[in-house]
Amino acid sequence: MSMELSILLSILIPIIGALLIAVTGKIPNLRESVTMITSVALFLNVLTLLGPVLDGERPELQLIEMFPGLTIGFKVEPLGMMFSLIASGLWILNSIYSIGYMRGNNEKHQTRFYICFAIAIAATLGLAYSSNLLTLFIFYEVLTFSTYPLVSHKGDENAVKGARTYLGILVTTSVAFLFFAIAWTYAAAGTLDFVDGGILGGNVEGPMLGLLLMLFIYGIGKAAVMPVHRWLPAAMVAPTPVSALLHAVAVVKSGVFTVVKVIVYTFGIDNLVNSASAGWLVYVSGFTIIAASMVALRQDNLKRRLAYSTISQLSYVVLAAAILTPISAIGAALHIAAHAFGKITLFFAAGSIYTAAHKTEVSQLNGIGWKMPITMTAFSIGALSMIGLPPTAGFISKWYIIQGAVSSDNFVALAVIVLSTLLNAGYFLPIIYAAFFKKEEDRKDDHHGDHGEAPLPIVIAITSTASLTVLMFLFPDVALELAQQMIGGAQ
Repeated sequence: MSMELSILLSILIPIIGALLIAVTGKIPNLRESVTMITSVALFLNVLTLLGPVLDGERPELQLIEMFPGLTIGFKVEPLGMMFSLIASGLWILNSIYSIGYMRGNNEKHQTRFYICFAIAIAATLGLAYSSNLLTLFIFYEVLTFSTYPLVSHKGDENAVKGARTYLGILVTTSVAFLFFAIAWTYAAAGTLDFVDGGILGGNVEGPMLGLLLMLFIYGIGKAAVMPVHRWLPAAMVAPTPVSALLHAVAVVKSGVFTVVKVIVYTFGIDNLVNSASAGWLVYVSGFTIIAASMVALRQDNLKRRLAYSTISQLSYVVLAAAILTPISAIGAALHIAAHAFGKITLFFAAGSIYTAAHKTEVSQLNGIGWKMPITMTAFSIGALSMIGLPPTAGFISKWYIIQGAVSSDNFVALAVIVLSTLLNAGYFLPIIYAAFFKKEEDRKDDHHGDHGEAPLPIVIAITSTASLTVLMFLFPDVALELAQQMIGGAQ
């Protein structure tokens, strides 16, 4: 099979899957079998591109020339390869989890859920492989609109309100800022292609370069840099598998992926260093990290605590990119993967607790580790990764980010990392302590006291993602090689 066909199939497979899910919607077992087969087929297809990319090839596919010099096209570079592996691989585990969660909670509109999920994955793969800003923008918007029905899934007043906030902020930022930034880039550089070393050197200079970077950062609303972050906690009204999609598989990852890709391949790291126009981004991302962590400390609702943790962790990626050293850029790429594995584990755990015990608040979790040991052990692994402790993937990515901050004498970034690590420990470790070392309170209104683990598909999924969090620490070679290749040709 040609590499061009593999690229095309990466987008077509989930679309075909969505159509088959619609056809088989009235037969749940068949519908969910289609979902599983489609997700596995996509991952296997994506794997066919990994070997060539690791060998230095950059497979390309140009589809349509919309305007002179502006095409819808794809090019598989190392960062996009990493993102596509994460999204397609986690789709398999999220599908397993979704079967247990959607059935265990008797959720309505399950067929629509699986259809929209598949379309969102297709958009994510298109975004990951985009060869220019035009293609990226198109799939970025498709991802926004395809996930709106997922956020509003429950259909009640809170869900509709949260979904409107979600859609309103993401569409407003992309139309008002991102589209304008892309148009400015094309006018200045005459191209929107992603190129090693960037395309803006000598075309936009001085304060204007900093202004253009600001338009990109705030136009990429999915990166949730404050103050354009409120869509993310608003979207917590969605079912847990959707939260996992938003926080780990696709949506927020597409945001920070785009930030890193724009800094490396549109602006160019050396160009930003020489212009000294990106220093403000260290302070903005650092503020987001600390402020979101402090808000997370005060959240009793488990999913909201995890949501603000995500806002903080996303800005680790932005901060790492803003440090503007090759080693910190490697850390940014690695943290996209590390956060994906750790945070999906945490949200899977939250959904597992809700399904088995119908508990949603941190204050309700005393002693739950003895009734749900698998779930809470997985939660502990995910939490350790977010804090940045071994033996988890978060330790590796944070180590590279710290190295970048030290090598560039960026003491502001270093102070942010140290303080936020303490805050991360402050809002995760008490949950683990309460789960395993506090006695469960007797509650007369608790009708789910005699419970064990959640349904088997949920346990399988959560065990797998927790294992991936540890395996990336033990075997980081592929992720590290892709991150190093991203920088190798882009300095």
